Amino acid sequence: MDLVAMVVASLVLVPLAVFWGGSPVSLVLGLVFALFSPGYSLVAAIFPKRDDLDIVRRLALGFGLSIAVVPLVGVVLNFTPWGIGLYPVLIALLVFILAASAVAWYLRRRLPPEERFEPRFRFSLSGFRGRQHLWDKVLLVLLVVVIIGAIGVLVYVARPPAVATTFTEFYMLGPEGRAADYPDVIVLGEEATVTLGIINHEQEIVDYHIKIVIGEQEVGEVGTITLAHGEEWEQPVSFAPVEVGEAQKVDFQLYKGDTSNASHILDLWVDVVGSQ
Repeated sequence: MDLVAMVVASLVLVPLAVFWGGSPVSLVLGLVFALFSPGYSLVAAIFPKRDDLDIVRRLALGFGLSIAVVPLVGVVLNFTPWGIGLYPVLIALLVFILAASAVAWYLRRRLPPEERFEPRFRFSLSGFRGRQHLWDKVLLVLLVVVIIGAIGVLVYVARPPAVATTFTEFYMLGPEGRAADYPDVIVLGEEATVTLGIINHEQEIVDYHIKIVIGEQEVGEVGTITLAHGEEWEQPVSFAPVEVGEAQKVDFQLYKGDTSNASHILDLWVDVVGSQ
């Protein structure tokens, strides 16, 4: 009965894990499948007799061998054309479980009925305190700890992903495409050029526009720049001062959507000189 339940559960869990792709549900089902089934089926094949191991030892050893079998399957898959991935590992483990369960069933059938292992779950607090051997008690405690740890892993994996941080990158480059060698002296009546860039990390489509302000006067504008999440915009932008003066502050103000306040401001200080 235990082998039938193991095979049926495996045949159900693997298609469900594949059906949900790389979602948290798929990972949870894959962990449930991998943490116990391979090891238990191997234990059943190695110890077919009832007197070989009691149920507590079988369960504890099943968890332990599963932890050992899964990496070994991964090592073998690494040398195959399929490589190590969720689907190849699940299918390989399913084949392993079916093979081990078939061997265990065959070995049990060869034994007299009274010698075959059949799971019997009987537990009482008084028995735990008195009749059980100390090693049985230790194994039972370890088994409970492993199960609690496995449940903790499943809860951690299945929890909703954290909300991604949303932001916009706004940067300025000099004429060589580096964050250096910006124009610092401009002849009145001539234009200076810098390269501006925007990268959208807002998790949505955003319309941007840029205002160029020297002192209190707007001298240019770039827009509208529509970017989807992950898209980048970069191009040269020219501006021309309107009066002579030292240490004039040039602001490149970035606006998102219809907002009236700039979300980012890049500053450039220039000296504006008269023509010779």
